[in-house]
Amino acid sequence: MKDLILGNTKLESRLILAPMAGVTDVPFRKIVREIGNFLMYSEMVASQAVIRNVKRTHKMMDNADDELTSVQLVGADPKVMAQAAKLSYDLGAKFLDINMGCPVKKIVKSEAGSALMRNEKLATDIINSVVKSVPIPVTLKIRLGWNLEHKNAIEIAKIAEQEGIQMISVHGRTRSQLYSGKANWTEVGKVKNAVNIPVIVNGDIIDINSANIALQESQADGVMIGRGALGHPWILKDIDNFMKTGNIQHAFIPDIEKKNILINHMNYIFEFYETSTAIKMSRRVMTYYCHGTKNASKIRQKINFLNTIGEIFDMADKIFEN
Repeated sequence: MKDLILGNTKLESRLILAPMAGVTDVPFRKIVREIGNFLMYSEMVASQAVIRNVKRTHKMMDNADDELTSVQLVGADPKVMAQAAKLSYDLGAKFLDINMGCPVKKIVKSEAGSALMRNEKLATDIINSVVKSVPIPVTLKIRLGWNLEHKNAIEIAKIAEQEGIQMISVHGRTRSQLYSGKANWTEVGKVKNAVNIPVIVNGDIIDINSANIALQESQADGVMIGRGALGHPWILKDIDNFMKTGNIQHAFIPDIEKKNILINHMNYIFEFYETSTAIKMSRRVMTYYCHGTKNASKIRQKINFLNTIGEIFDMADKIFEN
């Protein structure tokens, strides 16, 4: 495999953290950065909100001085997307990503996200306008197509390469599949074979085994992990080590280390959000960390009733107790 290079930056890892709404915020990205030097994506950011200077949106774009964070923009107006890209760059973004993969009804209804795969002319105009508006690398995230009858990821990828996109991430499902069924990594491989820029395989990658098979079936240049990292971000270290060494052994993570990661995550949440928001966010994040722990269902029930900072941290201290 060739080195993954974006602009003047050689990526240290072929593992990339996917953009996830309500998940890949600054606190989570801080935790991931402590685990390894992975390229990370912000939460999906609405281009209209960027140019309207919406405070909450700009806060989502805070890259915490991280040199390997990409801001992902979503929208359906080439001019607005270009303006948002320029503002993102002015605010410090080192990389930008165009979202053409989000399957959520609200986004698709506005002709953005994966809806753009139905309109290759508009998709081309958006890619062209964003790439021309900033001097930093621009990447693209897509799906296989709108539905099984209309799979045009290859056509979109060729357009993207021609218009200056430097890397493409492909989720191995169509929009109509949402997150059902199984990601088709072989179809991602067809995109890889059609272009000369790096292609990243995405969808259903949750551990070393799935990363290994996804790479074999797609021959992609790297893997993008999303939901698989929720509640156990240490899996990123395992996958990264496998991709660098071929070692398929999972590292043993002591419960005390898991607890420290969780507590750090809680601290970052309370540093970043106002207290009322932080409490709600902490409850949700802790339920992810409960997965696979002893008495997980009972713990989740208790988490729902935590209402103070003290209660939050007391619970965080107990989740990984045997």
